Amino acid sequence: MPELPEVETVRRGLQPVMEGRAIARAEIRRDGLRRPFPARMAERLEGRRVERLRRRAKYLLADLSSGETLIIHLGMSGRMLIGDDAAGTFHHPHGVHARHDHVVFHLEGGARVTFNDARRFGVMDLAPTDGLEEHPLLRDLGPEPLGNTFSETHLASALRARRSPLKTALLDQRVVAGLGNIYVCEALHRAGLSPHRQGARTAPARLAGLVPVIREVLNEAIAAGGSSLRDHRQASGELGYFQHAFRVYGREGEPCLTPGCDGTIRRSVQAGRSTFWCPRCQR
Repeated sequence: MPELPEVETVRRGLQPVMEGRAIARAEIRRDGLRRPFPARMAERLEGRRVERLRRRAKYLLADLSSGETLIIHLGMSGRMLIGDDAAGTFHHPHGVHARHDHVVFHLEGGARVTFNDARRFGVMDLAPTDGLEEHPLLRDLGPEPLGNTFSETHLASALRARRSPLKTALLDQRVVAGLGNIYVCEALHRAGLSPHRQGARTAPARLAGLVPVIREVLNEAIAAGGSSLRDHRQASGELGYFQHAFRVYGREGEPCLTPGCDGTIRRSVQAGRSTFWCPRCQR
């Protein structure tokens, strides 16, 4: 599933194409994906200008001139791809059969943005922009890890009463929004923290060191266009390449890359997710 860096990469790719432009026509090619599309979706989109394209956790938010916001979740395999109506082509090879093109936004000026989702786990909804933070998909989200409200004080407070392992706690979107399996594994390795350590028993000083490491990993991943393991593509159709910088994720049995460490990366399963870690340098 796309995590914060992948969604932010898509947002940045779409921003110059969508922001400030009206949706001339919206093709809705099915009734819904993981859940039904909102009523009269095409009617509520057409003729509306995208005033602002932003991100909250793993959601894309398109604020419209109608006072509504289009909420988009990419699900497991969703892609937002930029094309050109005049040429009838995508900026880069589409890569997935067009039968998975479920929603197409035809923008004024001839640009086209297609939502392609082979597994159909994506979500789209429309809701009033005012009070959007109370929408059921958004209201329980924790702070943004790249924002000022994510701090060592917040993290220590959120983990104080938790008996769950540190890795599992960081995947909880109520603790911090947008983190997923890949980037939690990578951040814990850089911080030298075991994913199996109980969050409540992690010293405040070590949590304080984890906060900037999480930001560092996320910013590096965004700069690299995210991680393309299976489905992720940037809005241009290009792959991300942060997967080439993984220090632990997917490296079971390989040497630890921490300078001076002679450990070997192991894989375990936590809450149904694969955890990659070095038992020698992560304590």
